[in-house]
Amino acid sequence: MHLRFSQDIKSLLQRLAEQPLTLGDILAETSERGFCLVITLLVLPFLFPMPPGLTGPFGGACLLLSVQMVLGRRSPWLPKRIANYKFPRPFAQLLLQNLGRLTKVLQKIARPRLAKIAHNPLIWRINGFCISLLTLLLILPIPFTNPIPTIGILLLTVATIESDGLLICISYGITALITLLFGFIGYAVWLAPSLLPSIFK
Repeated sequence: MHLRFSQDIKSLLQRLAEQPLTLGDILAETSERGFCLVITLLVLPFLFPMPPGLTGPFGGACLLLSVQMVLGRRSPWLPKRIANYKFPRPFAQLLLQNLGRLTKVLQKIARPRLAKIAHNPLIWRINGFCISLLTLLLILPIPFTNPIPTIGILLLTVATIESDGLLICISYGITALITLLFGFIGYAVWLAPSLLPSIFK
């Protein structure tokens, strides 16, 4: 079984071989699925060590798209400056190749299921809300935590593209667990100033 997700990636790789790839190109080619595909491309680098300075722009673009999902938009929009951003070709090729390998794993767990859930307009908005929440957690300056919300975002985007209602529901549970984990981390950081003096007495 070939994921629509994989087919989009193959098309983008072919296009990348011919000319530089922009976010606007991806949105124009993938229409409604462009929401989730571009979000995936933006967050995938967070699974790996990120060059400095990209967290803000990538996270901001991802947040902008996910908020549009919350508002019920089906046609993605980005400001011209962001839409015209060109991935450096070596970076984009590496990114898409990693994404391609990721789909081999996702292919084993994602497939069309529970169509009534997957195609519900309210679910589209809830998915956008969850992605927005996870993106905010991703942007937080907490060392070594970027891959955690990234996994949640990737599961939601793939489940949305593949119309997998079961995986969407599972992703909601994972989103809740990730949120609780970050809440615990935040609480621990808040307690740290008062705990440290007592530890070193």
